[in-house]
Amino acid sequence: MKYIRCIYLGLLFFIYESINQIVRVVLLIHVGTSAIDSFYSIPLILSVGFINDVFPFILITLPLAICVLLTGSRVVGKITQQILFFVFSLYTAVFLFTGAAEYLFWDELHCRFNFIAIDYLIYTTEVVKNIIESYPIIPILIGILLCSLGVSWILLRPIAKKINNIPVPSVRWFFSVWIILASITTIYSPPTFSNNALSQELSKNGIWSLFSAFRNNQLDYRQFYPVIDKKLAFELLHHELIEPNSVFFNDNSMEWRRYIHSNSPEKHLNVITIVVESLGSVSLGDRTPHLNDLSKKCLYFTNMKATGTRTVRGLEAIILSLPPTPGASIVRRPNNHNLFNTGTLFRQRGYDTVFIYGGYGYFDNMNEFFSGNGFRIIDRSTIPDEYKTFTNAWGICDEDLFDAVIREADIAYTSNKPFYHVALTTSNHRPFTYPDGRVDVPSGTSRTGAIKYTDYAIHRFLKEAKKKPWFSDTIFIIVADHTAGSAGKTVLPPDNYDIPCFIYSPAHIKSQKIDTLCCQLDIAPTLFSLLNWNYSSSFFGKNILTLSKNDGRAWIGTYQLLGYLTEKELVILEPLKNPIIESFLSSYTTATNKSNSILIQQAIAVYQTAQELFTQGKLKENMLSTPDEIILSTSQ
Repeated sequence: MKYIRCIYLGLLFFIYESINQIVRVVLLIHVGTSAIDSFYSIPLILSVGFINDVFPFILITLPLAICVLLTGSRVVGKITQQILFFVFSLYTAVFLFTGAAEYLFWDELHCRFNFIAIDYLIYTTEVVKNIIESYPIIPILIGILLCSLGVSWILLRPIAKKINNIPVPSVRWFFSVWIILASITTIYSPPTFSNNALSQELSKNGIWSLFSAFRNNQLDYRQFYPVIDKKLAFELLHHELIEPNSVFFNDNSMEWRRYIHSNSPEKHLNVITIVVESLGSVSLGDRTPHLNDLSKKCLYFTNMKATGTRTVRGLEAIILSLPPTPGASIVRRPNNHNLFNTGTLFRQRGYDTVFIYGGYGYFDNMNEFFSGNGFRIIDRSTIPDEYKTFTNAWGICDEDLFDAVIREADIAYTSNKPFYHVALTTSNHRPFTYPDGRVDVPSGTSRTGAIKYTDYAIHRFLKEAKKKPWFSDTIFIIVADHTAGSAGKTVLPPDNYDIPCFIYSPAHIKSQKIDTLCCQLDIAPTLFSLLNWNYSSSFFGKNILTLSKNDGRAWIGTYQLLGYLTEKELVILEPLKNPIIESFLSSYTTATNKSNSILIQQAIAVYQTAQELFTQGKLKENMLSTPDEIILSTSQ
């Protein structure tokens, strides 16, 4: 028993690694064959996973290793067996809790811990309430506690009395190895062993992923991504933004600002934009009879992509018409006030601009962003209790939210003021709870029920709106913020970014199905073209109605990955790696990597210039004073 202290730490590693590998096996079963490309996939996932597990364990147990391996026998003797047992049990409980949390996180987002988990640690009130409402948390915690105590007692009992009598020199070599491994940890990066994104994700270590997300919370484009000459970048952006009825501020090929003009009289219609939580196109069908019916009565965009995987990404694209720059959404960044946005143009015409949210608007910095960009805020904290019929961790139910939207529209109409109101729903989100009796699926049981309730609530809202005097002069935009999950075999699976978008105004807009590839940042330019507005613009989006099918494109991304999608190809920009192109042969299902310098340069140009313009303050409202000669030339 010479190395009994090493055995103490070895047993702890045995528990830690067993939990991690069990989690991997469970997640493998959960995703099915999507993560398996060959006979060797499972052994590779588990073996690479083992390597990825070692280094986090070395770091998180370093304080314990110092105490156990370097203290003398007399000192160790004063540390009671109960304390050693308690510390062992505590680590075991943490490992078990992390394993359970990883499964629940994967079940919701189909990936290991990432920057979203960091957000969850920041916004604990909503998240804790959501967890309590979604899962039997008390039984889970009791089970973890009892399991950790039982396992610790079984494993430590044979060595408990012997650990005090082992001399220190016999284990110092082991501590030296520990320090060497800890040093390697500072430069270690999980290896890439597969092109299958799910295989890579399963091999990761949850704790390591969490710390990595925290460390990489902000990303500087020039530091991490490929760049091209500034002049070339802006020239390519200039070319990307060319479209009918637009004139650039000057003849400089690096100019991005332009004046959009119409040959028809402006329409000062009201606009209500409903941003629906997690409503991917795959959600439509048998569960959404009302939205199916609506799609036949409006402009229905069947090939729209979400720009990202978070609500704040969707809001960024819809309000600012910007691609998803790396790192946090602009909604959550500093210096995001007074930006040129959709509300800018409405306020210039005397509109009432309001952001209406069923939850607490401080979440994800939404109140700060919208108020800093000219919107009045209505959220859970400002809606009177008598108007709240049902709430959960995330906010009031969608019916209550839509009632608030109608009240605000009534107030604006009574004041003879046109309105632009943006509403964000919450019900289509775990714990999937909603008022009883609305749909045929019990509340809190599944996403299917939440989707059906969302469909019901939107139908009820439009039905009530039709009774109002402002209905006939109002455009309704219904669009998702993102899909329910974006994981797939490829790192940016395009099909998993599909979202529906409806633009409905029976008195002003003819029904039509649009299948041109587009994304959320195209909504604003399309809306203003329907209104025939003349305006200066720094939007990166384009009018979908004048975009030919062959010119369709979309900007999609995650926190770190940036994608430029065309009908047949996808450029992927990844930190500290060469750009790649996935060339799709059949509806994004078969891909081969290849090189296309022109397409890659186009992708780099848009992301590089978007980041640069924002960080340099060139997307502010005051940067868009239209030259008089342009206004005169377009009015003739």
